[in-house]
Amino acid sequence: MADQNTGSGGVQGEGDYESARRYQKEQHEFAKDSGRVQKGAQEAEDALEGPEGDELERARRETGQGHH
Repeated sequence: MADQNTGSGGVQGEGDYESARRYQKEQHEFAKDSGRVQKGAQEAEDALEGPEGDELERARRETGQGHH
């Protein structure tokens, strides 16, 4: 692994470009596989409807993701 402090394009902290590229690539690959997306959506729905649903809803509201 390249030294992150050498200026080799691996800026760390808020500008960690290599991690951002890797994350974006993995997200695109995940989205291309609709079966995985559907499974993830079903798991999320099951969690919201299950015993942890109230806690998940509260967390969603607290993070501001529930604004409409």
